[in-house]
Amino acid sequence: MKILQTRRIPLNSVIIACLIALTLSCRQQSRRPVITMPATELSAAPLIPKPQVVTGDGRAFGMDRHSAVFTEESEPEYGDVGEFLAEKLADHTGLQLPVNPANTDTLYSGIYLLKDPELHGEEYRLDIRPDSILLWAGTAEGSFRGIQTLRQLTPDTANDTLAAYPIWVIPGGSISDSPQFSYRGGMLDVARHFFTVEDVKKYLEVMAYYKMNALHLHLSDDQGWRIEINSWPRLTAVGGKTEVGGGPGGFFTQEQYSDLVAFAASRFITIVPEIDMPGHTNAASVSYPILNGNGKTPKPYTGTRVGFSTLDTRKDTVYQFIDDVVREIAALSPGPYFHIGGDESHVTQPDDYKFFIERIVPIVRKYGKIPIGWDEVATADLDGNVVAQFWSDEENAKKAVTKGMKVLMSPAKKAYLDMKYDSVSRFGLDWAAHIPVDSAYIWSPETYSSEIPPEHILGLEAPLWSETI
Repeated sequence: MKILQTRRIPLNSVIIACLIALTLSCRQQSRRPVITMPATELSAAPLIPKPQVVTGDGRAFGMDRHSAVFTEESEPEYGDVGEFLAEKLADHTGLQLPVNPANTDTLYSGIYLLKDPELHGEEYRLDIRPDSILLWAGTAEGSFRGIQTLRQLTPDTANDTLAAYPIWVIPGGSISDSPQFSYRGGMLDVARHFFTVEDVKKYLEVMAYYKMNALHLHLSDDQGWRIEINSWPRLTAVGGKTEVGGGPGGFFTQEQYSDLVAFAASRFITIVPEIDMPGHTNAASVSYPILNGNGKTPKPYTGTRVGFSTLDTRKDTVYQFIDDVVREIAALSPGPYFHIGGDESHVTQPDDYKFFIERIVPIVRKYGKIPIGWDEVATADLDGNVVAQFWSDEENAKKAVTKGMKVLMSPAKKAYLDMKYDSVSRFGLDWAAHIPVDSAYIWSPETYSSEIPPEHILGLEAPLWSETI
């Protein structure tokens, strides 16, 4: 049987795959009408992101009402991935593929999610054959990435000329893939305009489809504070009631935030919370004026101008506030990162800014998190265990590299999703650039800046700011 080729896999996987494939193959030969699948070319499939190796063989797999999903029964997480695949295929095609069915009398073909310990992390391999699809991965996360490729290969419509019932034709061949970067993120600004739990879940579903693995939530800004902090309740009672344009605002309770964290984790996505500081803090200062450091009486803000707010960087109460906020959010966030913001703090004096960043980094570490900050944080005296998110200033990125810091690539001219496509786009901004799809897609993080060597790149992230969204 060619199902095994030369792969070294656990014995239970061999036995399960062989028995089911042999059974289905025999039933196919005896019961299924002879159907010749149309010629297809896997290498021409529009997959995003592009897999590392794609080899087509001109054949095809026909997915229909006689197909099923089979998973490693000794690995419950693989079963969860199989259920997820069946659910999404049902949404897309209307087919109700059973997962690990006890009765296989009417089944002729299978999609197998199998474990191969030689594959690591998010690495996977797909073998697409006329009678079966074999998805090998060393982890459930790798299997989950692989089924996104399979989802993208599934056509929008069935080929109704093949049989009396619909068949979705998936091009045959093999795919081997693993991610180029360990961090592949999107950012959603829920502070300028608030987005509900269901809105964020929709965003997470799209991210999962494209194999992204980190959602950076911008939870606070001048216009609103969006997460409940039990020790400082006015942050949401007062600061959560405003947004750009004077809308009602809103916030996540800690239970709602935990729900988002769990939903993301079920799609192998990590939530990265951000509390932006010392600038972008007007909503916090309106809630608690004792925090304010710009010398003015804070008032609610619903505009889009930036750089006018700051925390009082020399007041101990401010650092107790930050300690409480980081402590509560970190306890709800199992991921490794906590984003401290640090951008556009124009009214904070440079010495005060550096003092502030150098004082809050240890607070974040105290609660077991790796600090991430916008590229301005590289102007402070930091070590290599802080991540700088490059968005604007290459000189800051260069400073980060000289300090041994990893850099998260988010150049505004390429990666900002809120930039207009062109001069006639209705929504979005254009302060960085017009970014049509080809400009956003065709660039290389490794060569974007000569100041950022590839070995210092943690990954890349596409921010979506919501002033006009």
